[in-house]
Amino acid sequence: MKSMSNRLFLTFMLLLGTILAVLMIVIGQLFPVYIEQYNEQATTEIRTSMDQVIDERKMDLTKENQEALYAAQAMERDESLLNYVRARLYGVLAILFTITLILIAIISRYMIRNFTAPIDNVTDTALELAKGNYRARAQENEHERMIPLSHSINILARNLQDITTIREVEEERLKTLIENMGSSLMMIGREGNISIVNRVFLERFGMQLDDVQGKVFRTIGLPKSLEQFIDHVFLTEMPYRQQIKMEVQQELYNKEVYGAPVIGDHGRWLGVVIVMHDITELVRLEQIRKDFVANVSHELRTPITSIKGFSETLLDGAYKDEKMLISFLEIIYKESNRLQMLIQDLLELSKIEQHGFTVNIMPMGLQDVLIRGAELTAPRLDEKNMSFQVDIERDVQVMGDANRIIQIVTNLITNAITYSPENTTVSIRLKENETHGIIEIEDQGIGIEKHEIARVFERFYRVDRARSRNSGGTGLGLAIVKHLVEAHHGRIQVESEVGIGTKMIVMIPKN
Repeated sequence: MKSMSNRLFLTFMLLLGTILAVLMIVIGQLFPVYIEQYNEQATTEIRTSMDQVIDERKMDLTKENQEALYAAQAMERDESLLNYVRARLYGVLAILFTITLILIAIISRYMIRNFTAPIDNVTDTALELAKGNYRARAQENEHERMIPLSHSINILARNLQDITTIREVEEERLKTLIENMGSSLMMIGREGNISIVNRVFLERFGMQLDDVQGKVFRTIGLPKSLEQFIDHVFLTEMPYRQQIKMEVQQELYNKEVYGAPVIGDHGRWLGVVIVMHDITELVRLEQIRKDFVANVSHELRTPITSIKGFSETLLDGAYKDEKMLISFLEIIYKESNRLQMLIQDLLELSKIEQHGFTVNIMPMGLQDVLIRGAELTAPRLDEKNMSFQVDIERDVQVMGDANRIIQIVTNLITNAITYSPENTTVSIRLKENETHGIIEIEDQGIGIEKHEIARVFERFYRVDRARSRNSGGTGLGLAIVKHLVEAHHGRIQVESEVGIGTKMIVMIPKN
């Protein structure tokens, strides 16, 4: 640094100037002593010269006159000589002082610069390293005495740069791992503020990073079961694992949640880390395996029992009564149709759930699809003296499979009719936004309890089992609808209020 060189130069010159000034003062103090010695010698010489002159001229002077003559001559000479010598001495001293000081200043400045330049360079390099610029290097000149220090600083800089590069690579790897891991991850500080979340977490809970980063985990709208799990880890400060069922955006998810405290250096407690593995599909498949036989046997029991019972009755002789024969055959026919519908729905659902199932997506209009769905379900609507209220301002173009979307609309309208009382209205609306075409089918039926909304798309699940079974429903319609909507990369939502009605909202992408 320049200031260091300047301070060193000023200090050196001040010290040297002081020494020279003291030296000049000492010389000035010794000046009278030298003059006195000089006067004594000069007086002796003058006496000798004057005595010689007096003797040569044979002058007759008394002793007193001779002494007075000596004194006058010495006084006159002393005063003029003293002034002259003093002026010359001070002048010479001043010139010597100035020249000496200038020469010393030039030489010392050069020497100080040569001495401090490597230190300044090393200091500047160290400051750059302190700022995080690990690419800074000190100059290494083989003629400089500070080369070991410069070399050491450069080795330190290279080591820091290597460590920083390794740390950046490790951070990038860790970030890539966190962002691309299949599980949701959340790290919470000791004060309850969220410090790290990954992409899977944000997508699963439908949040943005700005809405989560740095916020207290209780304020971002997490499911209560997850908040209770986090509280448990905070309170116990011990690793904990639990399977949690949570509802997110009207859908039920099963999560295997693992929480553990984060311990820093010297045993300092930094917070907790929460990892959530989505086991919804595993639980669903396990539940399907458990429930399939029970559900199918339960659904098949009624028609099979009816067919078997009425057949046995006919074989026992009831066939002789023509009126009873026709009644029993009608029941057998109705139950066989119901059995056929159940098997067809099971086969259809099995086909849709198979890996690699695709729909024939192409540009299409939703208006014709809604009209066709209404026409197909009109007979059932007339049976209950119900009516349609259609709100279609204009056609909406989407990318979809027309046959599959007709199947979706028909199932939803049939459900609306099934769960609505007589003399009510089923509303059909067609809307759009920037990215999706939107189909809304709303009834004035019994409605769905809030805690049941997330389960209506499960296979064999019925809001009103008795009414659904009596109306010929299989309990598989909404499960088929959900799979078909997802095959179109769309979404389906449910809005319902008990005793008022239910609205099904289907969103099909435009592109």
